[in-house]
Amino acid sequence: MIRPILRLAALLVGLAAPAAAQDRAAVERQFRAWLEGTVWPVAQAQGVSRATFDAALGGVRLNWDLPDLVPPGTSAPPPQRQAEFGAPAAYFDPAGLEAAAQGGRRMAARHAATLAAVERATGVPGHIILAVWGRESAYGTAPLRHDAFEVLGTKAFMSTRAPFFTAELVAALRVVEAGLAPPGGLRSSWAGALGQPQFMPSSVLAHATDGDGDGRADIWTSEADTIASIATYLARHGWVRGRDWGFEVVLPPTLSCALEGPDQGRPIAEWEAMGVVRANGRPFPAHERAGEGFLVLPAGRHGPAFLVTPNFYALKEYNTSDLYALFVGHVGDRIAFGAGPFRTGWGPVDRLDRAGVAAMQRGLQALGHDTGGADGLAGFRTRRAIGRWQEATGRAPTCFPDREAVAALAR
Repeated sequence: MIRPILRLAALLVGLAAPAAAQDRAAVERQFRAWLEGTVWPVAQAQGVSRATFDAALGGVRLNWDLPDLVPPGTSAPPPQRQAEFGAPAAYFDPAGLEAAAQGGRRMAARHAATLAAVERATGVPGHIILAVWGRESAYGTAPLRHDAFEVLGTKAFMSTRAPFFTAELVAALRVVEAGLAPPGGLRSSWAGALGQPQFMPSSVLAHATDGDGDGRADIWTSEADTIASIATYLARHGWVRGRDWGFEVVLPPTLSCALEGPDQGRPIAEWEAMGVVRANGRPFPAHERAGEGFLVLPAGRHGPAFLVTPNFYALKEYNTSDLYALFVGHVGDRIAFGAGPFRTGWGPVDRLDRAGVAAMQRGLQALGHDTGGADGLAGFRTRRAIGRWQEATGRAPTCFPDREAVAALAR
């Protein structure tokens, strides 16, 4: 008689019994009860009116087609679909890079005065602002196909990051309550990001900025407000005035690829003394040489290498992917300086599924290496852990997952 009691208790707190995984109607009922019993009290405490709550969520249903969901009664999330977590070479499609740069140059001419004023106020260069804008919404032309409350409600109720999305759902209600939403309702990306800067709702509340002087921060229709808002976000997340984002470099063959990471920085002049040079053959700018630089190898030894500044990590506050930050920095260089492709190409890498990479990470952890988790994603900790293992076992260090590493390490 214990099982029925436990099932009833689970339903009362908004959790599903395993059988509910096959009964979407029952899960939808749980979702409605969860909205009322969990979300409404939090939203009310944060100043959301009942009228706003009902208008936004009264007709919302779960969207079962979104990625990274964990429906009640299941435990294994599907693979991450974001391009930022795929093969490095594919992310830097030449046609996409050039389209973003061309659009940025057009916007630079159109908004020269606004960009200059915003750069003076925040220290964030105009070409970096434009590169973020281009990546996020193709300068406001990318369609937002989703109902934001459907996305945020679904992900808050049954995603791999439910607490995060619950907070963002309440923040979206506050956006509407504050009168910041555009007419016709909130449209979003599949992850719930809003407007031309693709801010999450909490960032709209915290960082949306009036750039055209009309007294409103409108990131949906105002290009000046979009520019100001992106700059404000980056400035508040650590952008260092006067420094670049980073430089493509060439490493000496003897330099360990396991020196990568934001916790292994040293003055750029020291990297120079170790034999690191800019890929374009020019010297590092004199004002950068005393500043801290960090090695980034997004494909290990299979692709270009970079020395980046703290501003690279400010870009990662916008999106946590190394590839995203590199894309923005590189497109910014194309916009402002006419930069061409990376001097070092992207070499071939083994195609591995996330499960295999996660098994390899567990094997590295068992040997005492820090991989930053076992999530199947090859972040900098995993890359350098591979390099250290390869060095310790007499293998040629590549600092990137491959079939050999998976076969030797999988747990």
